[in-house]
Amino acid sequence: MPDGSDPPDASDDPGIRDAEVFEAHRDLMFAVAYRMLGTITDAEDAVQDAWLRWSAAPRSQVADPGAYLARIAVNTALNRLRAARARREAYVGPWLPEPLLTETGPDPADRAELAESVSMAMLVVLESLSPDERAVFVLREVFGFSHAEIGATLGKPDAAVRQLAHRAREHVQARRPRFDVDWNQQREVTDRFLAAAAGGDIEGLVSVLAPSVTLLSDGGGKAKAALRPITGPAKVARFIAGIATRPYMGTDISAMSIDAAEINGAPGTLISAGGRPIAVLTMAVADGRITAIQLLANPDKLGAIASGRTLLR
Repeated sequence: MPDGSDPPDASDDPGIRDAEVFEAHRDLMFAVAYRMLGTITDAEDAVQDAWLRWSAAPRSQVADPGAYLARIAVNTALNRLRAARARREAYVGPWLPEPLLTETGPDPADRAELAESVSMAMLVVLESLSPDERAVFVLREVFGFSHAEIGATLGKPDAAVRQLAHRAREHVQARRPRFDVDWNQQREVTDRFLAAAAGGDIEGLVSVLAPSVTLLSDGGGKAKAALRPITGPAKVARFIAGIATRPYMGTDISAMSIDAAEINGAPGTLISAGGRPIAVLTMAVADGRITAIQLLANPDKLGAIASGRTLLR
């Protein structure tokens, strides 16, 4: 029989509070894990592992929930990254990260900040770091963690973290892709490239390619792609003209749709057939010319694009 007392407040339920705390940090954990791993499934698994550990953790041992959750996600990602290196060495052709749609809005500073850390070209550079270097670089340079916070997360002394940070920063700076902050210019160069490709215009393609341009195409052994990086304007132009004017994987060019999209913080191109994505094209543009091209056609890596999933930070 009702006794007139107030009903219990759901916010007093520890389980609900724990879930709310976790959800408040979910995007950060995924963003860190994705930049470390370059794969969406593995990043999601790192977040799920953090949830399992968080659910079982005695609250008396968790002074800072955000730091605790970040530590679990980072260490899970590190373990997965170390295990993945052997698999990637056996991968058929160049390995590219899984692309994600992004929505940075019109602010050029926001766009530049996101592209700087999560563009396909940048993730390719991060692939060349050791797992520990990659973790330190992502936490320090992208998310602003202090050396002490990173040391606590990785279980390393401050001096070791500083050395890793210095080595990773030098490595990335030497290979960091340059890109124009001007979004309109990037789009304009991309459109010129696509128009020349559609017409099989070799000279037109060469005119928008930088002398040092490199093309990486990832088919994963499941879609047509070059098995090695292609470098130099002439070779890249011939490759692009060849694939852009012939049927691809049984689909005629006339049956494909080519749409502009924001992919990993930069202007990209989504190529679809029958309402499903069959390839994603991203580029780095500097001084009005294309310096790097990433063409991803491995169907196993297009699930997030097909579902419309968006990277939030």
